[in-house]
Amino acid sequence: MADKPRIKLPKEARKGEIIQIKTLVSHLMESGQRKDAQGKPIPRKIINKFTCEFNDKPVFSCVLEPAISANPYIQFDAKVDEEGTFKFAWTDDDGSVVMAEEKIALKA
Repeated sequence: MADKPRIKLPKEARKGEIIQIKTLVSHLMESGQRKDAQGKPIPRKIINKFTCEFNDKPVFSCVLEPAISANPYIQFDAKVDEEGTFKFAWTDDDGSVVMAEEKIALKA
C-alpha cells in the first residue's frame, strides 16, 4: 500500500503539555472516478481511515473520503500527561493497514 510513514513529534514533553503531531504517508489515493487507457474505470483505492492512540487510548481519528489528496498529510494536537507510545494506523480500502509507533518521554 504505502511506504513507511513520516511522523514528526517531540521526543520529550513536560507533563500536561500540548504537542503538535504531523504525519505524512505515501499513497496514490485513486478515487475510482478516472478511467484507464482502455476506458475502463480504475478501481477506488484510498486510505479511508486514520487513527492515533497514546498508550492504547484513542487520541485522534478521522475518516478520509475520495476527494483527499495523494500522500495525505494529517496534523493534530495531543496532550501528554505521561511518557509512552503513540501508535498510528492508516487503513486502505482493501483492508491493509500501515502502522507506525513513536515514543515520547517526559522532561524532568
